[in-house]
Amino acid sequence: MPYINVTVTGSPDVALSERIAGEINSLTATHLRKDPTVTAVSVNYVDPRHWFAGGRSLDAQRANSFWLDIKVVDGTNTKPELAAYLDAVFAALSSILGDVHTESYVLVHEVPASAYGYGGKTQEYRYVARAMDATVAQTSPRA
Repeated sequence: MPYINVTVTGSPDVALSERIAGEINSLTATHLRKDPTVTAVSVNYVDPRHWFAGGRSLDAQRANSFWLDIKVVDGTNTKPELAAYLDAVFAALSSILGDVHTESYVLVHEVPASAYGYGGKTQEYRYVARAMDATVAQTSPRA
């Protein structure tokens, strides 16, 4: 159920947004074990004349860049999983965008389950509800 915001250099392009969102959703499912059916991805664009790295615009450097910001519940992924995800995202977006500046970033926010959720329910609520259901199922008489 992560929310992922991806900002890339360039002009808005529906086909490119769909490609980026699809790839990021797939990588998030593969590396972070997040359910793709409840993963939200938004793709935004910044003119490379207005994006600077090393004090120079990316337009002047003839380079592209990206910023990916994802929120996940803390403690749900290991350090190796997070590292593999960052590497895979960088490789995928480099392939999709081409000429990606090394000053392109991925930030994984690990947030408390009590402060994060969707559909009006926190992830902590969902966890407790599943645990209660499992307890009830284990203690119920079998027919």
